[in-house]
Amino acid sequence: MRLRHIEVIQALLQTGHLGTAAEWLQLPVTEVEAILRDAEAQLGFMLFASVRGRLQATRETLELRDGITQVYDTLEPVQRLASSLKHHQASPLRIICTPPLAQQLLPQSIAALRRRHPDAPCTLLSQPTRDIVHSLLLRESDLGLSLHDPEHPDIHCRMIAQGKLQLLAPHGWLQPRQKYISLQDLAGQPLVGLDGHDPLSPAFEHKLAALRPAPMIQIRVQTHQMMRAMVEAGEGLAIVDPFTASGAKGGGLDVCPVSPAIAIGLYALSLNGAPSSPALQSLLERVTEQAEALLSH
Repeated sequence: MRLRHIEVIQALLQTGHLGTAAEWLQLPVTEVEAILRDAEAQLGFMLFASVRGRLQATRETLELRDGITQVYDTLEPVQRLASSLKHHQASPLRIICTPPLAQQLLPQSIAALRRRHPDAPCTLLSQPTRDIVHSLLLRESDLGLSLHDPEHPDIHCRMIAQGKLQLLAPHGWLQPRQKYISLQDLAGQPLVGLDGHDPLSPAFEHKLAALRPAPMIQIRVQTHQMMRAMVEAGEGLAIVDPFTASGAKGGGLDVCPVSPAIAIGLYALSLNGAPSSPALQSLLERVTEQAEALLSH
């Protein structure tokens, strides 16, 4: 099968109609039909059957679907790069970050970058730190941003900002003008917990386990954003990173740092020896400025 065959099959799988697939591929309907027939001739079996005015994938096509989708997905980055080159644009900055940073810090930082460099295209993905490291090692991303130092020998890690873990509580739970919450004040309180994949979770929960009575953790979620959502839903208290806590007060929650303070860093990750660029350096400056502005509040 040729790549053109795969494009047509994927388009028909998505649309179920020759005319719509032709519009998608920006080809005449007769050419799409000819490519489909050529693919069937090479493969030796029918790929689609007409059922009530739509093209329905045959059993053989359904068995091929996962492999076709994988091949098609690998073509998209190449097509985007080719389009950038055609229009004399720079290659996109490929940024990957942990979920807490993808909600506010990175969108605002990228927007600030685009105001200064309107011709700098960007892609932004959100993944856990272990997947960020994997993406950098495979050279699928240019820059990773995380709240954890992965301590990997092939990854250059630099702390660019530092904040403190914050308590989220329903409105009115804290005393007026209360500036911090003691860990001891969490004894016996209902808390929303994190699962064991978060590097902060085991160390912090060890401190909580020493309290008497121990806090009650009956709900565990995967991300700090989900913890904030559970607090908003009235399911107890939560200890989250300062970026997730940013804006929570405006959303109706009580927010204050934990005492004694538990520091958390913002780290910029890159592959050792990977080349940089003016746009990438400018983005790091914007991220640092934006992080410091959020943390100062």
